[in-house]
Amino acid sequence: SDLFGGRSLGIFAKNKLFVASVLLRLKHTSNLSYLHNIGKYPLVNRTIGQELGRVASEYGDRDAFVAVQENKKITYDQLRVQADRLAAGFLSLGLQKGDRVGLWAPNVLSWPIVFFAAARAGLIFVALNPAYEVPEMTYCLQKVGVKALVTSKSFRNKLYYDDLLKILPGLQTTTPGQSSSETIPSLTHVIVDSEENYSGVLRLNDVMSLVSGEQINEIDISQCIINPDSGCNIQFTSGTTGNPKAALLNHFSIINNGIHIGENLEFHSKKICMQVPFFHVYGIVITMLASLSHHATIVIPSTTYNPEKSLRAIEQEKCNIINGTPTMHVDLVNLVKKKKKQRELKLNLQADITIISGGSLCPPQLLRDMKSELGGGGVVKVKNVYGLTEDSAVSFNTLPTDGEDKILETVGHMQDHIEAKVTDTEGNIVPFGVPGELCVRGYFTMLGYWEDETKTNEVLGKDRWLKTGDQFILHPDGYGQVVGRLKDMIIRGGENIFPKEIENVLVTCPQIAEAYVVGVPDERLGEELCAFIKLRDNIETMSLEDIQGFCRGKLSYFKIPRYMQIVKEFPKTTSGKVQKFKLQEQFRNKKDT
Repeated sequence: SDLFGGRSLGIFAKNKLFVASVLLRLKHTSNLSYLHNIGKYPLVNRTIGQELGRVASEYGDRDAFVAVQENKKITYDQLRVQADRLAAGFLSLGLQKGDRVGLWAPNVLSWPIVFFAAARAGLIFVALNPAYEVPEMTYCLQKVGVKALVTSKSFRNKLYYDDLLKILPGLQTTTPGQSSSETIPSLTHVIVDSEENYSGVLRLNDVMSLVSGEQINEIDISQCIINPDSGCNIQFTSGTTGNPKAALLNHFSIINNGIHIGENLEFHSKKICMQVPFFHVYGIVITMLASLSHHATIVIPSTTYNPEKSLRAIEQEKCNIINGTPTMHVDLVNLVKKKKKQRELKLNLQADITIISGGSLCPPQLLRDMKSELGGGGVVKVKNVYGLTEDSAVSFNTLPTDGEDKILETVGHMQDHIEAKVTDTEGNIVPFGVPGELCVRGYFTMLGYWEDETKTNEVLGKDRWLKTGDQFILHPDGYGQVVGRLKDMIIRGGENIFPKEIENVLVTCPQIAEAYVVGVPDERLGEELCAFIKLRDNIETMSLEDIQGFCRGKLSYFKIPRYMQIVKEFPKTTSGKVQKFKLQEQFRNKKDT
């Protein structure tokens, strides 16, 4: 295969001693928690555009994306052709290498076309959350100096053009391509993916029709002069407080991360039901680029997450991989259970299904439920992925040979070609098995936060070690466990407590759908524990005594919540992260009343 470069592997294969040494993948010389996974396969020096060209040449007739709700599909060859046409259109508007192109859209088929067009044109693609409101959108466009913005017509019950008029006053009286705003002076082109005409903006199809065959051919020829080390994607981190930071990733990092993710998760020629949003690294790298390198087909069930539509797409398109977060998988399992109970559902799923879970560990009960409810009579595999935006998506993941114990107890094994260490508050490496902050280093670390040297230096040292902010345990065999977020640590009477440990126990309770724990003020102990609980649909109530009784024998006495509140929904960021500071505010407000 040319995936890793056929010539390179041929040379390696001739040298059996070299291959044997490569297979001895983990290097450590002491009991301190530092490991270097030197990997089985070499990294590739390739851009996103070159990778699309390679796959389109070899697997051009294979479906790349199937958009079920839109009733559209596109092959890899068609994807390359349309991406090149749009890339030439971008350049004809006057955009130049390194300019930022933003996309504000839900999961629609035009999303990957715009993404690959930007990559093939040498532009920097800015992924924007489709749920952003006007202030959030304005901030992001200003922060990175977006020059061209592509939007869908609408998202849920919102017309994007209405918001554009608030972001760019006077747009209606502007000639398309000559947008001028004191607020966002960089933004000159607004492009809407719609058949309707809107004043002051271009239509996406019109941009694609601006170009000649010669201009399109130039895009293919120019792929060899785009540097794999150059920035290609800006991801806005969804912080739970303050403005998001703009992480700049390069071609080399996300292409290689996608390749190794696809290998470990066994994406080869599979059909993947994509429940996560495109704009996140889970969508771009873990799903889209991992699928590209392994010529898999991505099935888009709907423009926004909907478990009913996901289930329908899984069955209709015969998906054998389902990706998502544990919450999404809980929704899917509960839907199947409900429909079976009501005798509304006759599932016709593939015999063998793999479920990819990211965002948090898969609780034991959920693992059992997925295996019993989502299998088509064959094998149901569950695989974890762990990482963050700043390391191009994944640093640890489940391996093909991992058993249930590894899936339930760890976030997986170190990725190839990376270093990992766990340090204390002074930066000293702690022994294996001792919690500390996980730091990673390798090809996959971000270039930095866009025009924010101070924030970059807080997490990325001159030695290129990236601080993850996660309390982590590293084991000598290369597997790891997340204990919790350092900033979430609660100090109760001098005891350091990580909410994640308690939350992992609570979600094993059959009556609980979701649970989050926060620290709340206590005069005697400094902080106490409050558990916020969302009950399963068929459960009416639980008492604090019920919760405490369930935790006894599973947690030390000082980790058992003192308080509890039942909620219907959790306050979350637009990318789905729970805002724990709002839970703390909710506790204080309720206590005051």
